[in-house]
Amino acid sequence: MLDNPYTVPYKEICVICNDDNTRAEIIEHSNCYGGSAWARYHYSKSPLVISTKVIGNFIRYLVNTGVCDLKLVASQSAAGIESVVVDGEEVAITYAGLGGGGVGATTCRAHADGVLRHSISESGGGKRGTGTIVLPRRERLIVGIDDTDTKEEGATWTLAHNIAAEVECEGARYLSHSLVQLYPVETRTQNCVSTALEFGCIDKNARTDVLKHIKDLLEEYTVSTETGMVSLSSFDGSWLAEYGRQCKSGKLTKEYALSTIKEQGVDVWMDGNGIIGALAAIPYVATPDTSVILDPQE
Repeated sequence: MLDNPYTVPYKEICVICNDDNTRAEIIEHSNCYGGSAWARYHYSKSPLVISTKVIGNFIRYLVNTGVCDLKLVASQSAAGIESVVVDGEEVAITYAGLGGGGVGATTCRAHADGVLRHSISESGGGKRGTGTIVLPRRERLIVGIDDTDTKEEGATWTLAHNIAAEVECEGARYLSHSLVQLYPVETRTQNCVSTALEFGCIDKNARTDVLKHIKDLLEEYTVSTETGMVSLSSFDGSWLAEYGRQCKSGKLTKEYALSTIKEQGVDVWMDGNGIIGALAAIPYVATPDTSVILDPQE
């Protein structure tokens, strides 16, 4: 028997905000990609939405915060994001939709993990449905890791993922994992790839706790003496893009990496030679389909 035949709850919804709360990224973990793809197409037309991105079963909406006049038109722009309002440590997001789009905009999101509370209108049929969900305000934490393996054993990307999954908690949600292809220097183990991990953290304490836990597990399980781990708490790591490109196009020194780290305010947790590649992973956070490419012209 189907308990709720017209509801497909999202697995989880998180929202990441920038420092001044003018922009946010809404990250929805889908249980039904077909339905989410429909939503992405229509939601992308909302005035608040800057861009959308899909990573696996995660649909990500980069938005301006505020309230918009959402004009719904059946089959053309049948659902959307009506408002994103930051109030202290919480963010209220209001969705609206027509017919089945109203169901997706209301009940499907209201019962997702991560939602603190919700209010929804009647939806379905020919009605305009609206729903507001309230989520914890989170900030992005980016962790770069490299050189945890040797030529005989290990793989950085697998250890990084397993550690991230282990340390994930309510205060720090594990959001993405990117393999970053770097220039194949002679000291590489095999493929010369570092890893960027992304978390959404509710406060400084949660951020510090998860970073300490990652470091402890890296020290326990790494098989290399040159492991590097760095972190950056920022809405994005774009200001390190030039360093990332340099690390994809040629050999860099540890001294150059350390000087860049000092200039850019990046925190060092493990300072082996792997910090060269760990730092290069930061600007490629949440870009797993492009970070694996060595030549940016490819």
